[in-house]
Amino acid sequence: MNTKILLSELHFKAVRSSGAGGQHVNKVSSKIVLTFDVLHSNAFSENQRETLLKNLTARLTKDKQLILFCDESRSQHKNKTIAIKRFLEIITKGLFVPKKRKKSKPSKASIAKRLNNKKLKASKKENRKKPRLE
Repeated sequence: MNTKILLSELHFKAVRSSGAGGQHVNKVSSKIVLTFDVLHSNAFSENQRETLLKNLTARLTKDKQLILFCDESRSQHKNKTIAIKRFLEIITKGLFVPKKRKKSKPSKASIAKRLNNKKLKASKKENRKKPRLE
């Protein structure tokens, strides 16, 4: 993943933020909409692109674009910084491939120890019973 190429492929759009805020909201476009096209990006190899498409299916549109909104701050610049930070976190999580699990089996000593403990507990419980009178 090449971060410089990745950041150059981002598209930003400033939109008016919704919600309370008085006249300031009506005048200033501080909300940032970040869009990124995963399919046509040059920052990833084919394998990375496939893992991204698989891991981020819930977040992608039908056109395989990732869209993020940020309107936390009243400053457009801060919102852009926050959106970029979130975007990079999402991409790094999307590229994460978990290690494959290696099958393991218990050692002979641990099996013997388990069976020995099992026999001890069984004999302890057997000794609690009343003796048979025959």
